[in-house]
Formats: sequence, structure tokens, C-alpha cells
Amino acid sequence: MHTLIAAALVTLMPLASLAAPPQTAVLDVQNMTCGLCPLTVKKSLEKVAGVSQAHVDFAKKTATVTFDADRTNAVAMAKATTDAGFPSTVKK
Repeated sequence: MHTLIAAALVTLMPLASLAAPPQTAVLDVQNMTCGLCPLTVKKSLEKVAGVSQAHVDFAKKTATVTFDADRTNAVAMAKATTDAGFPSTVKK
């Protein structure tokens, strides 16, 4: 049994190298007016499949998001925050 598992892992290891490295995007977020707003923005981003981390800066009105580009993109993340009441755009 252990040999079978080891063989499967060795076979699948090359596929792991094909996965895209994590990407980072910075969103300019509007409508954040209180200390609870960043929590709502963060939760909306974390619900997007492929997002691994979201950091929201209330003072700068930005969200820095780490994500898997094979599973999502900045447009989907901006839509998630907009749907939560906080329109955002990708910062260039």
C-alpha cells in the first residue's frame, strides 16, 4: 500500500510544477467609511475561489490580494467587492 501511494506521489509531482505561481493584485476600494468596512471587503475577497490571502488597508483604501491565476482574476475580485457594496478597480 505504501509503495502504491509513493508511486502515485512521484507520478503527480511533475504536475505540481505546472501550477501557476501565486499572483498579487492591488485594488483601489471605494466606500470604506468605518473600521468594519475592511472586514466586509476581506470576507468578500476570501469567498472568491482561488484567493489565498487578502489584506485590506483602511487608511489607503486598498486591498492587496494573493491569488491563483488559474482559478480567478482581478476582474472577479473587483466584482466581489462591488457586489458587497464596495466598488473597486485594479490599481495600476
